[in-house]
Amino acid sequence: MKIWLRLLIVTWLAIGGALGLARENAAVDWVLLADLPREAQQTLVLIKHGGPFPYNRDGIVFGNYEKRLPLRQRGYYREYTVPTPGSRNRGARRIIAGSYDEFYYTDDHYRSFRRIRE
Repeated sequence: MKIWLRLLIVTWLAIGGALGLARENAAVDWVLLADLPREAQQTLVLIKHGGPFPYNRDGIVFGNYEKRLPLRQRGYYREYTVPTPGSRNRGARRIIAGSYDEFYYTDDHYRSFRRIRE
């Protein structure tokens, strides 16, 4: 293999690795619990009490495939639906719960997250 190609591959891997490490500490904005919609506040109460949840998919593993939250092992995050008034389906709003009592809110179906500050 030509030396320039090797150098290109090594550089690409180094830059990709550095970017991957940067996502470990993904920057996420904060939101006060009091500033969330009432339905999100109620969903957080249900999460903390272990349910009962209105949707059968509540509590499933959230894969963080978009890598917009700090990277953790699979199973670390769980997702819960925040009801959307007037929606005929689950809507776009969710709370993502981490294993160590951190909570994230999204109102745009995982395009952005805000960490909930209580």
